[in-house]
Amino acid sequence: MKITVLTLFPEMFAPLDESIIGRARKGGKLDIEIVNIRDFADAPHYKCDDYPFGGGAGMVMLPGPIGLAIKAVDPEHKARRIYMSPKGKVFTQGKVPELLSYGHIVLLCGHYEGIDQRVIDLYMDEEISAGDFVLTGGELPAMIVCDCLARHVEGVISDESLTDESFSDGLLEYPQYTRPAVYEGVAVPDVLISGNHAAIAKWRREQSLELTRKMRPDLLDGKS
Repeated sequence: MKITVLTLFPEMFAPLDESIIGRARKGGKLDIEIVNIRDFADAPHYKCDDYPFGGGAGMVMLPGPIGLAIKAVDPEHKARRIYMSPKGKVFTQGKVPELLSYGHIVLLCGHYEGIDQRVIDLYMDEEISAGDFVLTGGELPAMIVCDCLARHVEGVISDESLTDESFSDGLLEYPQYTRPAVYEGVAVPDVLISGNHAAIAKWRREQSLELTRKMRPDLLDGKS
């Protein structure tokens, strides 16, 4: 899986060199390419934004540097090109298999008041949002997509971890416990230390349903 990120602030992606994703990158299981859009702007100032036509607050990213960057990283338009935008469809776990199927995706991070609409019309395949809120730029949403996809790349984490977690079966994950068996006077549920795997599975299913009813009833859709 290859993910190319186009951004004005490549230093923001340093966290992707750490922990599980960092190990996956170093081990060659995942290719995340961070590209600085300013490298495609004109010297000596490498300007990438200007005032919006029609007036208004803030600045808009210029189409020229972005277009050159896109053509450089995906010259034949073989990748899925995605603009991280609050106007896009909200990213969910259900989107993950589709994005993985492309093999190579390009994530464009807007900033300031956004990007020139012509970039979206000419070069983008779709727009994706991290949620119904507005951030200062697309870098954090792009990292969310990178992290979510990375977990499903073969060999990055165990198959068991992927199948037994929130949203894997449309429910929220059951509570987890570890040592000590009693902490601050609160004990681990007896069933989890009973050794009865059938009872444990039943308890976990019941807990998942209870949590989902409480926290996200919209996910149930007839489940019982």
